[in-house]
Amino acid sequence: MDCYYFTEMPYPHIPPHDEISSMRVTLPNRLFDPKLGHQLYNRYLDEFCLADEMGLDLMVNEHRSSVVCMDVAAPLSLAILARQTKRARLLILGNSIANRDDPVRVAEEMAMVDCISGGRLECGMVRGVTYEVFPSGTNPTQTNERLWEGIDLVRKAWLSHDGDFNYEGKFWHRRNVNIWPRPYQQPCPRIWITGTNDRENIKKVAAEGHVFATFLTPHSVTRQLFDLYRENYVDNGLPGGLAFMPLVYVADTDEEAMKGADEIAWYMRTKAAPQFKNPPGYVSVDFNVQALRGTFTKASDNIRAQGLDYLRDQGVVIAGTPDSVVKQIRRLHELTGGFDHLLMMMQCGFLSHEKTVNNIKLFAREVYPRVRDLAPSVSRAWSRAAE
Repeated sequence: MDCYYFTEMPYPHIPPHDEISSMRVTLPNRLFDPKLGHQLYNRYLDEFCLADEMGLDLMVNEHRSSVVCMDVAAPLSLAILARQTKRARLLILGNSIANRDDPVRVAEEMAMVDCISGGRLECGMVRGVTYEVFPSGTNPTQTNERLWEGIDLVRKAWLSHDGDFNYEGKFWHRRNVNIWPRPYQQPCPRIWITGTNDRENIKKVAAEGHVFATFLTPHSVTRQLFDLYRENYVDNGLPGGLAFMPLVYVADTDEEAMKGADEIAWYMRTKAAPQFKNPPGYVSVDFNVQALRGTFTKASDNIRAQGLDYLRDQGVVIAGTPDSVVKQIRRLHELTGGFDHLLMMMQCGFLSHEKTVNNIKLFAREVYPRVRDLAPSVSRAWSRAAE
């Protein structure tokens, strides 16, 4: 099993939550201090580099108009890490392709990152979260279709090597597509997809052999999602697989670990105004009915409102001493039927640089060697280009 270090690069230095209506979309940027932002960006990039040195893989993502995530252009941070790191697989999860104007540009950016890194790119494609349709000006009823058409155009651009081609889709019409450079990895980097727990989408992810990732879902729900993927998985020549993201904090004592996990759980207590949470048409009527009934998934707000003990029992939070964290990961792996990649949010909120460094080092030294042997779920071995 591969383990990825992750932070959304938060900017937590805002007024108390009860003094603002939303931490996304509408919060005035006069509350952002550019000098502090400069310090935070460089601190977060240093922590990514440390994780690489300690043997972890790296994950970045992007969100717009949000204090939760300052990484508004993940291809930029990914390009920096491609040059500054030496061995880590570099996962972008992901390119918000449903909200991007030009998938060909995405194909070019990712090919460039893959070449700079020597073939270490793991390329995620996502619809973008609900509140991003507002600053993006995207029609929420079309984001799913745009996601899949965008992926189709990116793959065609990566895999075409005999000159230019024209592309005619529902959303994009392109002439003389002929990207330079092409990716380092051949035939192309593998694609990861997240941001969807819709049954039909998961079936499509599996049928096309892409990696499916889900975030912060209780283990019983995760098992349903993963089983659905496994039932429909088709090998496309690149290793697919399953990935899960919990909040992770490792410390010398359980008490210290739970305090650190509570700081990271700031992420789960952030506010978004209700009008931004579920724009009409973003998900199907059937999915909304399932969410309300709790038959296939639970409403995100209900999960996030639970205490740390509940979240740890459900595998949403993994926190404790190294021995305890090993047991929790192995238990989660068994309860979900197995997965291939653990995507670990190990920093968020006000968690300090010192605590983040200790978290990374303890996990890398005392946990990772004891969970790497966990059997893959569906994927074949994926050799590192640098090895």
